Amino acid sequence: MLPADWIEHRRADREVLGWMLADGDGFRVFDLLGRERTPLGAAGEPAPIDWLAAEELLDALGLSYLADRWTLRLPDGSERPVRIAEASPRGVTVVADEYGAASAVGADQERFRLPFPVGADLTPR
Repeated sequence: MLPADWIEHRRADREVLGWMLADGDGFRVFDLLGRERTPLGAAGEPAPIDWLAAEELLDALGLSYLADRWTLRLPDGSERPVRIAEASPRGVTVVADEYGAASAVGADQERFRLPFPVGADLTPR
């Protein structure tokens, strides 16, 4: 569920790119999976940035990372290659992608529903 204090950021065509959260005099940045993307400061912790920098960060991040291959760690500890099928504050759906199966038209794809924001069990491949 999307926190009420997150501020939506859209690109020029009105597609949502992510959110910003006010933090002191700056903002923290979150992508469409709900993961924090705020740059780390000297102490190794996310360091809030100004509004313009937050917008530029989300614009540069774009949406292309959603098309990448990911790895899903299942509750039994096994891992599956997956692709993101849907991402929203209602949850994230990924589909199994062994041997490119997620791209096969008409394939009966195994789906996994993840909460928003996604946890550490979904990682870039």
